[in-house]
Amino acid sequence: MGQLSNRSIAVLSEQGFEEVELTEPVKRLKEEGAEVHIISSKSGKIKAWQHDHWSIEVEVDRTLAEAAADDYHGLVLPGGVINPDQLRVNEEALSFVKAFFEAGKPVAAICHGPQTLINAEVVAGRKMTSVKNISQDLINAGAEWSDEEVVVDQGLVTSRTPDDLPAFLDKMVEEFTEGVHEGQHA
Repeated sequence: MGQLSNRSIAVLSEQGFEEVELTEPVKRLKEEGAEVHIISSKSGKIKAWQHDHWSIEVEVDRTLAEAAADDYHGLVLPGGVINPDQLRVNEEALSFVKAFFEAGKPVAAICHGPQTLINAEVVAGRKMTSVKNISQDLINAGAEWSDEEVVVDQGLVTSRTPDDLPAFLDKMVEEFTEGVHEGQHA
């Protein structure tokens, strides 16, 4: 039994997620005993991006229409350039994300993943990191951006790139184990 036994975690993604930013968190969460569901706007499979080309396909467990934040203890937002760009203009996805913050549940976002958080309007006043390319977007949205491998702020875990995955995964598990955070808010 792992630290996350009896916990359900949602991984929200569309086509074009960076492969290791979804597969590595899913692998680690399952190793820790969590039940993990891949959530997307459409059923079927979503395709990964790996550096500069399309790669594997991952089965979607539930669509956004079938999923509710109440069913999960935490949320993971993988990056990739394409994936968050689609999520951040999907009102259903933004409502799903915002519900985790409103409930004080931990959220982990890596690389370009925080772009979705900007449009969900949950970054103002939060300490965060991300891939450098979106640092100014986060600052403009009111986040306190820092160039560190992992930043944790009251249940919100963010990292910069796949190079930071070891630190990101450790902090993700730690925050998901702790559960609801009073300071996690929309």
